Amino acid sequence: MKQITIQSTEQLQEAARQFVELMDDHTVFAFYGKMGAGKTTFIKALCEELGVSDVITSPTFAIVNEYRSDLAGELIYHFDFYRIKKLEEVYDMGYEDYFYSGALCFIEWPELVEELLPEGTVKVTIEVADDESRKITIEDPEV
Repeated sequence: MKQITIQSTEQLQEAARQFVELMDDHTVFAFYGKMGAGKTTFIKALCEELGVSDVITSPTFAIVNEYRSDLAGELIYHFDFYRIKKLEEVYDMGYEDYFYSGALCFIEWPELVEELLPEGTVKVTIEVADDESRKITIEDPEV
């Protein structure tokens, strides 16, 4: 288990850089945290760190946004399952094509699709401390 602390928004890109260094060969990352914890903000910083120059927004209504890294040319999928009412919606969108594509997948509200997450998914928890700092905990699936 690894941890990154973000004391202020000025430290966001540095935290994203640290996270990218810890990613190894993993491709599916499940981001857990309460509403307002900063999941979308952190994923936006990760995408920027990975070379995405497109406007990065929450896929709350689209369920998934697709980005391409200008650095590596790799696809990055950003999911937000907050509005999912039943798993059939996720089956209908063809989640396997994304999760098993080898492309990076950043997933918000993964608890709603827990049983569909592939083996080896990295669990990332974002918690808000009393001082409004953020603690990011990364659980390596091999541990």
